[in-house]
Amino acid sequence: MNGRISRITGRIAVAALAAAATLSLGGVPAGADPANSPAAPVAPVAPGVTVPDLKTDDGSYIQSVAATDSRHVVFTVYSAAMNQTFPVDVQRPEDTSESRSTLYLLNGAGGGVDAATWQLRTDALSFLSDKNINVVQIIGGAFSWYTDWMQADKSLGVNKWSTYLGKELPPLMDAALGSNGNNAIAGISMAGLPVLNSVIFNPGLFKSAAVYSGFFQTTTPLAREAIKMVTELYGGGKVENMWGPEGGPVWAANDPTLNAEKLRGTNLFISTGNGIPGTFDMPGARGRMEKPEDTAKTVALGSIIEANCELSTVILQKRLESMNIPATFEFRSSGTHIWGYWQDDLKASWPVLAKGLFPDA
Repeated sequence: MNGRISRITGRIAVAALAAAATLSLGGVPAGADPANSPAAPVAPVAPGVTVPDLKTDDGSYIQSVAATDSRHVVFTVYSAAMNQTFPVDVQRPEDTSESRSTLYLLNGAGGGVDAATWQLRTDALSFLSDKNINVVQIIGGAFSWYTDWMQADKSLGVNKWSTYLGKELPPLMDAALGSNGNNAIAGISMAGLPVLNSVIFNPGLFKSAAVYSGFFQTTTPLAREAIKMVTELYGGGKVENMWGPEGGPVWAANDPTLNAEKLRGTNLFISTGNGIPGTFDMPGARGRMEKPEDTAKTVALGSIIEANCELSTVILQKRLESMNIPATFEFRSSGTHIWGYWQDDLKASWPVLAKGLFPDA
């Protein structure tokens, strides 16, 4: 284990030197093209979708729903925990004649309000369109780590995303979609922590979980720096508002590697590249967002991030192995932090996700 970690750490150092020579840290490589969110659609409601007369225990409810076409709807959900409304994009199953399972799909650091989304950068929705499931895409939570913050932040506002993901949204979606209660959750990059923590904090809610190029520790120095980079450098927030002083008890409570026992019984899939540029790290390759002339510096930063993801994934793997907790790990032989790889990873994870979505199959 120590030799493997040392080799990964060495690659991180090499990637950092390359980045220092070519890069100005101006944005998150997987979400570096911010755009305004589209206006909520006003088309008629799709068949089989309702606005239920339901409030959660804390007073959250669905405010409205509108269809974009016969398969896609946008809900406006009021979160009592955050005292805000958020859009929720849903792809309906092809066959709605009976109750169906639900996959919750999280984006990365941009929170799905920029151009870095599953819908815009991959064929994920097309791939999932014949699986007869509801696909619920979370919109909002940029740079927040989709967690419950201890206090409001001057730049990032009020964030209670753990409550939203685990307590507020699922019962509302079940009621509105008539789903069968078999849920799975998946996400990229920043979503790695909250995907696993959603399993840990809500026993039995999510039967499968998949993470592509994520981080899985909060208490190591390297992990803390990665968390600060996303929240402070890119988001302009303060991590002390999120979990209190660094190294405090709330940081440990949000560390899925420390709390791995509560992952037992969940179908787990974890994938990562290693920071070595590969097929999708050329100008204009699938999933790339930057201008071709900016690819070199974007790849340099993505190399550092992905090498750190590999290291974090190895640490999680060793922890789960030591506890005899089954999980499927996929370590790609190349690849940086970009959508081209995540499109393939989602497809590779489908058999694991399906175990939770179709437990009786």
